[in-house]
This record gives sequence, structure tokens and C-alpha cells, in this order.
Amino acid sequence: MWNEHELSKMVDGGIPFPMLSDSGGNLGRVYGCYDENAGVNIRGRFIIDPDGVIQGYEMLTPPVGRNFDESIRQIKAYQHVRASKGTEATPAEWQPGDPALKVGPNLVGKVWEVWKPKV
Repeated sequence: MWNEHELSKMVDGGIPFPMLSDSGGNLGRVYGCYDENAGVNIRGRFIIDPDGVIQGYEMLTPPVGRNFDESIRQIKAYQHVRASKGTEATPAEWQPGDPALKVGPNLVGKVWEVWKPKV
């Protein structure tokens, strides 16, 4: 309902992924984001891979909104790492098209040599 009445007016075409409604808090209890005292779910975003494994999550209290662009960036980063079959990692602030880090013993203690953060 929130997507249909609110989000679709803020994001052209709505969001390109499914959202769940959990009015009874059943899923919220499973994922640890249900506030029993208030009787509501805390705002949560979970990135779940095709194998059903939670790769990332974020929970925010209602006064603070989420960053849609950052959610999409993280999903693309997880997709990149998955496509590399774990041979690459994405550093902080990585964007699609940026170089990734080659995972291996040669990287340990030398990330600073290959990763140049955007300042």
C-alpha cells in the first residue's frame, strides 16, 4: 500500500523490486526487526542473494529515511562479487564500472596500495 500510494509518486515507476507487508510482525520477528513494545516493525532493508542468504541489512528508526541509490549500489556490488565467484571484492564507495579488488593473500595488508578512495 505504501508503494502504491506514496513511493510511486516519489520514484518514477515505483521501485523495481518486491516489498513485503508484515502487519502481524511474523517476518519481523524472524528477522529481528519487530518492536514488541510498540507492536510494529522497525524499518528494515535486507539484501538476500539467490541462495536465500542474507548478504546485507540495515535497520533504521522511523525519523531517518533510507537512501535508495545506496541500496541499489550495494545490490550491484553484491552482484559483481557473485559474478566474480568471490575472486573480487568491492571497496568502500565502489560504483559499477569502478575497478574491484582481487581477493587473495597478496592483498592482505596492502589494500592501501591498490585502493584509492574518492576524496
